[in-house]
Amino acid sequence: MKKIINEMNISFKAISVNESFARACVASFCVQTKANIDEITDIKTAVSEAVTNCVVHAYPNHDGMVNISVKLFKDCVEIIISDSGVGIKNIEQALEPFYTSKPNEERSGMGFTIMESFMDALEVSSNSQGGLNVRLVKFFSKANKMAVGE
Repeated sequence: MKKIINEMNISFKAISVNESFARACVASFCVQTKANIDEITDIKTAVSEAVTNCVVHAYPNHDGMVNISVKLFKDCVEIIISDSGVGIKNIEQALEPFYTSKPNEERSGMGFTIMESFMDALEVSSNSQGGLNVRLVKFFSKANKMAVGE
């Protein structure tokens, strides 16, 4: 098992104004790794997509919370974004490019595809609260692996 160098957890209301907060907060936390600008940008993009999914899809009939857990390791970051919303009936289908559960709205159905393209690993699973966990992993370039916990 890998040694956790640092970690944080945040929770906030699932409203669109908090998308930029989440993106900036996670990126700021990851800066201590001395990750390069491209890696930080990739992380920001993926977090933004995951939080947007929570805001748009998780709580259609009531307010809810988004939870983010970030763990820094020597060679990577693991980010878990979760909600206790309505979940996804068919996760495999939802992971397909262009699939959207809201075809009558301006939704492209590319959220998970974007997350997957910017990160090194993407896992989507149901959680015990009925919502989703989205696990994102980004490995740091070889030059940056020693930056955390030197």
